[in-house]
Amino acid sequence: MTTPLSIVQAAYAAYGRHDVNAILDLVADKVDWKLVGPPQIPYTGQRNDKAEVATFFTQLEQTDDTLLFEPREFIESGDHVVVLGFLRGTARAEGKLIETEWVHVFTVVDGKIRRWRGFADTAARFI
Repeated sequence: MTTPLSIVQAAYAAYGRHDVNAILDLVADKVDWKLVGPPQIPYTGQRNDKAEVATFFTQLEQTDDTLLFEPREFIESGDHVVVLGFLRGTARAEGKLIETEWVHVFTVVDGKIRRWRGFADTAARFI
């Protein structure tokens, strides 16, 4: 049986393989996808469909060099999954090492990710 937790875990496994197409297969055609952060970071802001989510991943890849991306805890409640994790990477433009904990909040309906919110210390790249 497919559960919201299994969908979210499959998305992280696909990200670990750098398989954006597999992630997009798990995303609803119309989605509410947003990384909260300042507009100076190209991949922050609202995305509303699969093409825009694909752009999110392209911009992420072009902007930062991820050294460690580690989901550490999964908390499931009905259609919602909250994931707590840690990131270490380099902001290419600033040449700065970033280390931050992050929180991702998913809503999964009918086997598809319908909503995603990402929160991290985006100010760490500018300090």
